[in-house]
Formats: sequence, structure tokens, C-alpha cells
Amino acid sequence: MSSENADAGHEHEESSVWDVVVVGAGPAGASAAYAAAVAGRRVLLLEKADLPRYKTCGGGIIGYSRDSLPPGFELPLRDRIHAVTFSLNGRLARTRRSRRMLFGLINRPEFDAGLVEQAQKAGAELRTGATVSRVEQHGAAVPDRRTVAVVLSGGETVLARAVVGADGSAGRIGAHVGVKLDQVDLGLEAEIPVPPTVAEDWAGRVLIDWGPMPGSYGWVFPKGDTLTVGVISARGDGAGTKRYLEDFIARLGLAGFEPKISSGHLTRCRSDDSPLSRGRVLVCGDAAGLLEPWTREGISFALRSGRLAGEWAVRVAESHDAVDARRQALNYAFAIKAGLGVEMSVGRRMLKLFERRPGLLHAVLTGFRPAWNAFAGITRGTTSLAELVRSHPLAQRALSALDR
Repeated sequence: MSSENADAGHEHEESSVWDVVVVGAGPAGASAAYAAAVAGRRVLLLEKADLPRYKTCGGGIIGYSRDSLPPGFELPLRDRIHAVTFSLNGRLARTRRSRRMLFGLINRPEFDAGLVEQAQKAGAELRTGATVSRVEQHGAAVPDRRTVAVVLSGGETVLARAVVGADGSAGRIGAHVGVKLDQVDLGLEAEIPVPPTVAEDWAGRVLIDWGPMPGSYGWVFPKGDTLTVGVISARGDGAGTKRYLEDFIARLGLAGFEPKISSGHLTRCRSDDSPLSRGRVLVCGDAAGLLEPWTREGISFALRSGRLAGEWAVRVAESHDAVDARRQALNYAFAIKAGLGVEMSVGRRMLKLFERRPGLLHAVLTGFRPAWNAFAGITRGTTSLAELVRSHPLAQRALSALDR
């Protein structure tokens, strides 16, 4: 073979290998694909479902989520929240209000589709209906040590220099990496269409109800002519969680309205020692078990970890040997643990406090203005749980007492 033909063959081989393949087109995956594509890399975004698709999710967009969106992204807000009603298992209801918006509410199908569109505009290619059956980093399907093979359910193999797993907490990529989980919760939700008179009563206001089971709570999020009503609690008492949702809906006077969607899902938090990578494969969002343990808020964690995964996947893709790829993957893990990991640690301790003393938490939030201001700051993104604990000695002492 002439050198010219050899070069042509090498270029063909390179063009058949993607720089970054992202598995899962939710907020984490779309953010990762956008970050890698903006860096000028060849990016393939794989999604097993057709888009748009429904996801069980309250749809709250707090400040950290808003700040993590691609430049110019227009949020498809269904409502802007300026008031929160807190109740303790239906009792002691009190409403707190704010002149400034606390957070926004979206429907996930619209939100996710918008993020995917941004990734495509940045240069990422989308393939829907693509179910990943496994990932291989060694073996016959892998041509060299710089390549990862993503094997689809139909038998097709997609080759990449780096892979980002964003396919959910029960996905294939997290299993490949060996993600370990130490908190699993069951969330149940109903999308309830309501008449204009009922919708008007909820406009601009959400309800958060501290529930009857340890660590449980319920919510009402208004989205125009539909109320998203849900509850969440630790997995293990599915009947109790279902009963809580039914009682919650009845107590609100909504039992007479037929839900257009009733759904449930499990949320899973990573353990402290859970890996975030394996070889040239990184995980982010739910696939990595990244969400806030107390509120189980996951969108901001998905957006932030997805962006970091996309940025570091570019560096992994550029690595010419296993040692450098490992170094870049460890840098990604360090970035996650230094930011989101700290927030998760504080969230775990807050959950422990909430499980033991929900009444105390309710009293503080509804009767102590600095606590309400802190809540508002978290929702707006001007502070975080971790920053609040670092800056308030009283909060440090309260959480330290839980560790004894």
C-alpha cells in the first residue's frame, strides 16, 4: 500500500470514531453533549426513547439550574414562584412570600427537548431509539486502547475516544463503572388538570408538606391548567407512600379531578466512595447517583455534573494513553467531589435532622426569618446548603450534634 493510501485509510478509521459519545438525553446528557460539542469535538448523543418524552419530576428550576444553562437558552417556564406554603402533614400551614421570584417551574418534555436542541446547534448529533446494551473497553470490538465500544441492542457497535453515561440510575453505564448507591427513595406523582378557578388559586405559589413518614414530604407545583402533585419517601414502604399521596390529594380537595398522568420512580444517591469513572468512561447526573439527598433535587446536579463530564470527556478523548486518560478522569472526580460532593454531604446531614425533627424544621422555616431568607437564597442560587453551614456556627453545631 502506498503512503497516500495508508494515510487515507487512517483518516477513514479516525472518522468512524466519535470523540465523545453521550448515553442519555436528559439534562445531564444534553449538558455533557453541549459542553463537548462547543469545544469543537465530534459528539454523538444516544437516547433510547423518542423525544420529547415524559419524566417523573416536579420540574423546579432553582438558581443553580438556571445559571448552568447554555447561553441564550430560554426557559419554557410554566409559572414563576413567589410564595411557598409549608405544612406539617396537613397541619400548621403557613405561607411565606417574596417580591423576587424564588424559582421557576417547567415541564420536563419541553425542557429536555430544548437542551437537546442546544446541543445539536453546538454540533452534537442525536440518535433516538438507540438502546445501549453494554460498553466494552477491551476485547475484539475495541480496535485499540484509545477506543471504547458502545454496543447497541441491535448489535451495532459505536466507537468513541470517551463515553459519558447519563442514562439514569438504573442504566447500563453506571453498572459498567460500578456506581454504588446508599440512599434509595420512591417518588410518586400525578399530573392533575384543574379548572381555571382552581389554577388561579395556585398561581405563583407552591405547597411543601412535611410528611408522616421519616424523611418524607409532598409538593404541589402549579403549571398553568395542571397541578403537579407528588410525594417522596424512603423505599421500603411503597404502600405507605401511595397512601400518603392519596391522602395528600384528598386533603387538598383534588380527589375529584382525574390525573392525566400518574407515575413513579426511584431516586438514588451515590455513596461517598462510589466511582465516577472507569477507564475512558465517565458518569454524571442520576447515572452517577448525584442529587441532593434531603430534597432529592436532581436537575441542578444533572446540569452541573453534565457540563463537567462533557468538559473532562474532551480531555479524556485527547489522551493518548491509559495513564493520561486516568489522570483526566480523576480530575473530573475531584471537581465533582469538591463541589457537588460537599453539597451532598451537607444534604445527608440535613436529611438526618429532618427525619428526627420535622416539626422543628417546620417551626424554624415558618417562624424564623433568617431561615426563610436562607431557603430563598438557596432557591435563587445566591447560596447553597454547604455555604450556609460554613458561614453559620450555629448550623455547624446543630449538624455536628447529629454525628455523635
